[in-house]
Amino acid sequence: MLKIVLIRPGTTEYDQQGRILGTLDVPLADAGNAEVDVAIDQLRGQPIQALYTSPCESARQTAEKISGSLNLKCKPSDQLKNVDHGLWQGMLVEEVKRKQPKVYRQWMEHPESVCPPEGEMLDTARHRVEAFLSKLFKKHKQGTLGIVVPEPLAGLIESYLRRSELPASWNNVAGGGSWQIIEIEQPGLINV
Repeated sequence: MLKIVLIRPGTTEYDQQGRILGTLDVPLADAGNAEVDVAIDQLRGQPIQALYTSPCESARQTAEKISGSLNLKCKPSDQLKNVDHGLWQGMLVEEVKRKQPKVYRQWMEHPESVCPPEGEMLDTARHRVEAFLSKLFKKHKQGTLGIVVPEPLAGLIESYLRRSELPASWNNVAGGGSWQIIEIEQPGLINV
């Protein structure tokens, strides 16, 4: 059996302000560093053998703190870059909601049907994640792996691994430094 420990980065100032992060490199806030420290203490009991991370600053900082504390090698992957929200990146969520209420509502209810201006569709990010996971499953048939990725990419990975639809709350932050274990009985049988 293969276990994936899906780890969200600690909170950034953008998260605290309600801004859309996307692919922007924003470091952890002080609160985010504290959240990662708590996560590290919780993760000490998990036999993580390898740690993969998104290349964004908050995920990289989170992964580096975890890898340093748990004596793991941190492996960044461009395939784990966050969803590109284009011109919405850096904007307040409330600003998008106010300026484009119909698009915002559709983005919340049917995110797969909306492409932010100069951004990417969720399907594009999903294919990137599926390609990454396919390679990961060929390399690792069993054991425990850590993957550090921000939202909404973490939600895409979770829905793929659980073979479920993207939850209605797909764009809500699950809490900085939060993590969950997803067990995969036969990784080679997941179709990509």
